[in-house]
Amino acid sequence: MAKESMKAREVKRAKLVKQFAERKATLKAEAKELAKNGESAYEVYQKLQKFPKNASRIRMHNRCSITGRPKGYIRQFGISRIQFREMASAGLIPGVKKASW
Repeated sequence: MAKESMKAREVKRAKLVKQFAERKATLKAEAKELAKNGESAYEVYQKLQKFPKNASRIRMHNRCSITGRPKGYIRQFGISRIQFREMASAGLIPGVKKASW
């Protein structure tokens, strides 16, 4: 079970990513356009550097929606492998048969 502070940190990062996503996209497009024209995009990249580090979507972690576990995450279901196994054994995930695991 993940600590509540770790879960809260991920929520905070998700909010920052959402808040800065549009501004980052416009600045990156502007830099790409300047580079295409052969001009320097140095000032644009300086503006991008001033954004908070946690505003980058790369810094977000996938976590199990039930336990908050960061490792063994299955994207298709949004849960960790352990929860997937428990739910499949209990018959809560339709279409999954228990093989030999």
